[in-house]
Amino acid sequence: MNYLYLYLLVIGLIVAFYIRRHRRIHTAHTFQLNESIASGLAEPPSLHPVVDLSRCMGSGACVKACPERALGVVNGKAVLINAAHCIGHGACLDACPVEAIKLVFGTEKRGVDIPNISRHFETNVPGIFIAGELGGMGLIRKAAEQGRQAMNAIGKKKSGSAGADFDVLIVGCGPAGISAGLSAIEQKMRYKIVEQEDSLGGSVYHYPRQKIAMTAPVELAIIGKMQFAEVQKEKLLEFWQDVVKKTGLEVSFRERMELIEKTGDVFRVSTNKGSYTTRAVLLSMGRRGTPRKLDVPGEESHKVMYRLVDPAQFKGQAVLVVGGGDSALEAAIALSKEENTDVILSYRSAAFSRVKQKNRMLLEQQQLAGRLRVMLNSSVKHIHDKQVEIEFEGKTQSYRNDAVIVCAGGLLPTPLLQKIGIQFDTKFGTV
Repeated sequence: MNYLYLYLLVIGLIVAFYIRRHRRIHTAHTFQLNESIASGLAEPPSLHPVVDLSRCMGSGACVKACPERALGVVNGKAVLINAAHCIGHGACLDACPVEAIKLVFGTEKRGVDIPNISRHFETNVPGIFIAGELGGMGLIRKAAEQGRQAMNAIGKKKSGSAGADFDVLIVGCGPAGISAGLSAIEQKMRYKIVEQEDSLGGSVYHYPRQKIAMTAPVELAIIGKMQFAEVQKEKLLEFWQDVVKKTGLEVSFRERMELIEKTGDVFRVSTNKGSYTTRAVLLSMGRRGTPRKLDVPGEESHKVMYRLVDPAQFKGQAVLVVGGGDSALEAAIALSKEENTDVILSYRSAAFSRVKQKNRMLLEQQQLAGRLRVMLNSSVKHIHDKQVEIEFEGKTQSYRNDAVIVCAGGLLPTPLLQKIGIQFDTKFGTV
């Protein structure tokens, strides 16, 4: 009989531990969900999971599989608790044991424009193809596969090549663009790749340091099968840089596509560096678009940049951060932690909206500690070599400055593409 009591006691302790743990997780995830809603960050940026609550069994497998910790379990069901963190890599979809998750674009409130493309990734404008994130596919492995398949389709189109500078002009050098370029080399096509950034990688290039980039084995022309399963940003970029070095893939960095015109069967693509004719165009750029600029004198200076990669490089300098979103706050906070760094955060509005509560708190802490200065209702007027002019509280004053980081979002290429006739569908929480 004593053994029975002992057995029941052990079972009771296990059940009590499970219930306590379950309640703790539920409380934490509920708090994160409410915080996201209160901060206006409950709307996912692009491709994201939607859970069928009638099928979800609350196993938490999707939560464990998500390296961004975007998912949680609330009331026994999986929920997107940190929508702003989701990058749509689909690890949750693969992990769900009951197939209760699907990946969709947009929400009921906010639509996402996705271009119409055929099964060969050709748009309604013959000769213009789209692969990767712009076409709604943010997954690295699938974007690379789309780039390869699109090039196979372009390779079969032989008309219009006479008199053109290139067989194909590829815009963007992320996973889809790299894969497409390798296929172009393999098929002995005349190609040109233009990339507006100063490095390859596409959206992955803008991930924070050591961020996990989910991918899976994918076949690349010339290289063969790429075996990564779960890899940090730096490792993946290093791999792609090695691929470029080994294959001789040519990329024109800091070259931004500005216009596409069609004359007969040939396209003329104009960039900030030149104009080229090509019989086909493959658009493989991301959805973050061209960085939104301040349009002030001096912005063309080399000290102006549109992202923060490594705060340590600005140690001991005077840095101006411009913007009011999470990326701007996170950049200012990170810079303020560097020794002897003088940081100003300038934002044109009277208050920060749609930012994480955690970032608000950290910003206030650094501000109270005297590590940074926040200027609301301010605007940059002129960028000089060693100074910057800012209008604040009705006065324009000069401040010492070594670097300017603009975190004002990006301008999507949708209007440009619509101008040349590419049709889009607006997705409201649909595949």
